[in-house]
Parts: sequence; structure tokens; C-alpha cells
Amino acid sequence: MATLELVNVSKRFGEVTACSNIDLLVNEGEFITLLGPSGCGKTTLLNVVAGLEELTEGEIWIENRMVNDLSPFERNLAMVFQNYALYPHMTVAENIGFSMRLRKQPKEEIAERVGHVAETLELEELLERLPRELSGGQQQRVAIGRAVIREPAIFLFDEPFSNLDAALRVRMRVEIKELHQRLGTTSVFVTHDQEEALSLSDRIAVMRFGRIEQFGTPEQVYSLPTSKYVARFIGSPQLDIFEGEIESGEGEYSYRIGTVHFPIPDITKLPDQPLDLGVRPEHILLGKEGTPAKVHLVQPIGPFTYVTVTWEGGNATARVSGVSPLRPGDKVKVSFDTSGMLFFDRQSDERIELN
Repeated sequence: MATLELVNVSKRFGEVTACSNIDLLVNEGEFITLLGPSGCGKTTLLNVVAGLEELTEGEIWIENRMVNDLSPFERNLAMVFQNYALYPHMTVAENIGFSMRLRKQPKEEIAERVGHVAETLELEELLERLPRELSGGQQQRVAIGRAVIREPAIFLFDEPFSNLDAALRVRMRVEIKELHQRLGTTSVFVTHDQEEALSLSDRIAVMRFGRIEQFGTPEQVYSLPTSKYVARFIGSPQLDIFEGEIESGEGEYSYRIGTVHFPIPDITKLPDQPLDLGVRPEHILLGKEGTPAKVHLVQPIGPFTYVTVTWEGGNATARVSGVSPLRPGDKVKVSFDTSGMLFFDRQSDERIELN
């Protein structure tokens, strides 16, 4: 296991800045994810760490050693690519053991290590097959096995599930999670899929325009996002953002959305700046109390149903357990769980604490 530290790391391609002034510390044995949309710089940052791209500014430290001038091999990293990158003319066993053969290690040791890795990844029955004879998930496991056999200080994963179907992606998430629990190797995982990031990571670095917008645990980035961007990027469906006003009356405060006032947590005074309100679907409540509204859209997804309701001047999507009997046009009452309310500065988009 090893630590990974990035100090003021920047990468530019001509006049285009892909990554800018990034500071990041990954602890020993930690699994962190670089999360963000296409073009945010996450894969470029991973390639810089791997030594596949030369950084423009800053320092990269692995195991308390600066590796800026070291080759990818000398950095003692192993990378799993998006496209598997298997040798088509080699068997599964040959692909997994390729790095050991390059280092001229004894055949007996290679065979023993390949067998151990194959058992770990449930590939024992496939060792003599060629990549074209494997499913996508099996090919991905072979690519992971090729990385594991090197026993690197750090694993790097570059969107390894993007070519898999939905069911296989879920299965591979479980396998990666279990593998990390067994090996405990420091890992950096790149994805644009927030579900992957939330389910796999010890901490998540949410990226935007080549910078890290927030770095924290899955619970922190979900429940306490630093900005409106992070709040909307994490969570599916996205939280609702309301552009209303905080108002006071008879010693109580509320947030007005259209013609409706929703109670908010106790505050000591009105804020100086206009604030937007964010509420996630699980904190939007449909029941016998609240504001009269009408059902607009019903989306059953198995364990939950997403129900979009409207009122004069506003709409919101609630998450209801199970299959909801509600239908478009039904009348309901809607309220917000005040413990789940998030407030954002309308100008800067930063989250604001009211107390």
C-alpha cells in the first residue's frame, strides 16, 4: 500500500488547461474516485499520475517519493483501461502473466501467481481461452487480473465499466469492491457515473473544469454538497432547485415558491443575499398534510416510484416507496422535510448554512 499526493498539479495542452492547481492526498489503502462529466479533466489527471502524460506544473508523490521524472513502470502503478487492452493472440493465462514474463521471472512462479489471481477473479476455467472467446465482463476481469498480478503500490481504473451493460456494471462494481477489501491496495477510480462513485468510494473528488469542486466521503458530497453543481451532479434523479424567497411572518420563517409558503428550519435572521432552495426526492413528502398539488408524472422503477407534482408556480419530484397507486391528475398534498433542505447563494452557487 502507498500514499498518493498531488501538489499544485496542472496540465495544459497548448492554450487549453485540462487540470489546474490540483491538490489531493490519497491515504494508504484508500479507494477514491475522480467523478465528473466528460471533459472535466479526470482522465487527464489519471494519465498524469500514471506517467502517460507529462505534467505542466506541480509535484506527484508516491510512497513519499516524488515521481515527476519517473517512467510509468518505475512508479509501481497498475492501470485498468476502458477498452481492456488485452492481447488478442494471447490466452487469458498469457495476458495475466505478461508483465511477469517481461521481467524474466521463473515459469513456475508465473504459473503459480497466475493461478492464484485467476482463482481470486473466478477465471480458473477460462485460462486457455482467447479474449474473443470471452464476454465483456470476463475480459474486464482479465484486465483487472493483469493489473493485480503486478502487486502494484496503486491501482488506477479509467472508466473500466463503460463498455458493459447495466446488469454487468452492477456485478463488476461488487467484484471491484470485494477485491479492494481483500487486497487493500490504494486505488484511484475514474468515472462519470455517480452511482459507481457512491457505491465504491471511501472518498469522492467531484471535478469541474479541471478543478476539484469537492473532496469528501460519499455521505458528505451527497448530504453536504459545497455547491449547487455538486448537489445536482450527485443523486438520481437530481434534486429540485427552487428560485424563491425566504419570508418571515408572526415570528416564523418560510420559503415561498410561486404562491406557496413552505416552512424552513429555525433561523435567527433573514440572510442578506437571495438564496435558492434545494430538496432531494426523498425529502419531498406526499401525504395528508401540506400544500394541495396535482400529480403530473409517475415513474415506477421497482423499489421506488418517482412522482412529479405541480402547484401554482412550482413543481417537485418525490420518491415514494414501492409501486405507487397515484396517477396523473390525482390530487395530493406536498410538504418538504426541513432536515433535508439545502440553501445556495443565488450568485455564487455555494451552499450556505442558515445557522
